[in-house]
Amino acid sequence: MLCSLLPRRRYCTSVAIAHNSQISRYARLGQIESARRVFDEMPDKGIVSWNSMIAGYFQNNRPREARYLFDKMPERNTVSWNGLISGYVKNGMVSEARKVFDVMPERNVVSWTAMVRGYVQEGLISEAETLFWQMSEKNVVSWTVMLGGLIQARRIDEAWRLFDSMPVKDVVARTNMISGYCQEGRLAEARELFDSMPRRNVISWTTMISGYIHNGQVDVARKLFEVMPEKNEVSWTAMLMGYTQSGRIEEASELFDAMPAKAVVACNAMILGLGQNGEVARARQVFDQMREKDDGTWSAMIKVYGRKGFELEALNLFAVMQREGVRSNFPCLISILSVCATLASLDHGRQVHAVLVKSQFDSDVFVASILITMYVKCGDLVKARQIFDQFSPKDIVMWNSIITGYAQHGLANEALQVFNEMCSSGMATDDVTFVGVLSACSYTGKVKEGLEIFESMKSKYLVEPKTEHYACMVDLLGRAGLVNDAMDLIHKMPVEADAITWGALLGACRTHTNMELAEVAAKKLLQLEPKNAGPYILLSNIYASKGRWGDVAELRRNMRVRKVSKSPGCSWIEVEKRVHMFTGGVSMKHPELSSIMKMLEKLDAMLREAGYYPDSSFVLHDVDEEEKVLSLGYHSERLAVAFGLLKVPEGMPIRVMKNLRVCGDCHSAIKLIAKVTGRDIILRDANRFHHFKDGFCSCKDYW
Repeated sequence: MLCSLLPRRRYCTSVAIAHNSQISRYARLGQIESARRVFDEMPDKGIVSWNSMIAGYFQNNRPREARYLFDKMPERNTVSWNGLISGYVKNGMVSEARKVFDVMPERNVVSWTAMVRGYVQEGLISEAETLFWQMSEKNVVSWTVMLGGLIQARRIDEAWRLFDSMPVKDVVARTNMISGYCQEGRLAEARELFDSMPRRNVISWTTMISGYIHNGQVDVARKLFEVMPEKNEVSWTAMLMGYTQSGRIEEASELFDAMPAKAVVACNAMILGLGQNGEVARARQVFDQMREKDDGTWSAMIKVYGRKGFELEALNLFAVMQREGVRSNFPCLISILSVCATLASLDHGRQVHAVLVKSQFDSDVFVASILITMYVKCGDLVKARQIFDQFSPKDIVMWNSIITGYAQHGLANEALQVFNEMCSSGMATDDVTFVGVLSACSYTGKVKEGLEIFESMKSKYLVEPKTEHYACMVDLLGRAGLVNDAMDLIHKMPVEADAITWGALLGACRTHTNMELAEVAAKKLLQLEPKNAGPYILLSNIYASKGRWGDVAELRRNMRVRKVSKSPGCSWIEVEKRVHMFTGGVSMKHPELSSIMKMLEKLDAMLREAGYYPDSSFVLHDVDEEEKVLSLGYHSERLAVAFGLLKVPEGMPIRVMKNLRVCGDCHSAIKLIAKVTGRDIILRDANRFHHFKDGFCSCKDYW
């Protein structure tokens, strides 16, 4: 009888093992329902099966189901209780873990260590210490967990004392201690411990190398790297990142080429390193040569494009990423939002916003602030305000974002209202707040209000005025025609005026044709920023408007001699998620150029009928009147508006962006275009937004 039962018992045991293995496998793959089906179909469930299923629920972040199943267990052992504690710890539920720990019938060293680990993970180091010293039995894992907690709390001297009292110091504990010393910049002590290790593994070597790198000693790290007996992907990548992060891109490239196997994380680091050093084409080459890419790869390349002024390439790559079914990670979505804000790509911005909502990232205050900024820069203030109103509590970045948004759109009353609400809510203001508020006053000619706020910054709001606030005030006074008062304020500044301040004065001198002060401001600017074309252009514009073509020629000759180049004016418009770029002139290339030219001719006739005649003073070249008029008609912003009239459906606003300040004649023309076509046109230039409707602009011709 006994002999006949043995084969069946072995069979049952092997079946149970197979089922338990299936449960664990499904749980690892995130297929927890499949794991549960296997569990439910088991005819005989042993304690191991119950433990496996409970562990699976915890692994898939479903602690309630795990606890429900634990409570239904017909019998439990210490492993079951320990699994419950570890599961709660992994899910960040340390208080629940402690309740289980306190009521479990029997504890072993694993129970105690799991609980100590839970406190350490949550940063509750004092609680971890108390429990640790209550342990009657400790093993090397217990000591190492507590050591890690003290290092995490940056209590490095206490960590050393604990390390010194450890009965057994294995390679993990020694490596942790080295890491702790490196985090505190105590490299000599870290190296002494490293050199005294009886046995080192590849992690120990990599930890010491990383310590040198994080403390700026890349060359010392490289020497140690060269004598490593064994290197893995992490070692190579750590050394590579040491070079990329310190800007030593050629050495990084040499090391990258020498790598026996180029891990994805190493390639990602190389893409970012090349991008940060302006080597965008080489970064893309690395990207294209990768056989395997993860979401971090796509995110890195998009980030490089976005930060280095290749916004269109960033959007195109994002579109490819979506077509290939790669899920966007959080950093990638944030990078694309910034690109959308720069390009004012509202359609793409809305799409990314939808993904953030679906991923439940939109409840994050950081994300909300970026969304507000994106909608502001895309000209959709209604949506920006909606996000602002829905979010609570608001941080200072969010308040500043909406104030700055109203300022850029020339809505000073709304900006001041939000500023007053901010102060009433008890939120402390900062430097950025006052740049936004003073800019709002400047853009709308609220001289009295701006002066009152500026003079009360220190006394009432406890914010010391800085250079940027003085620059706002110079801009405020200058725009209002109080150019001499602006100059007096510069003389009274407690700090040296910077290029932005002198630039504001020069811009005011151009608007109000004050030649004397313009030359003073331009001279200062050329001293501060000799390679900046802006002062040359502004002064050239002032000379040209007065017909002083000889002085214009001299300025341009100086620019050539000093190799100063002017950024060409360009405008762009998004139509059906595609951004169309326009540069001025009839030689511009565009697949629909002929249709655009026909629209411009039609508009020209409509404008003349409405009483418009081009103001040739805005064409700053010594050419005849007919050529000046022709030049004005082909400014980039007008080409973009004409394309918008052709492509943007009736009832939708036409949104155009320009990289420079809109010229005065185009401003007058677009006001009339909005009137004669009955369309709303939103133009964002380098300084602010202009909302054109029914022949009027939101700036009230004050910009």
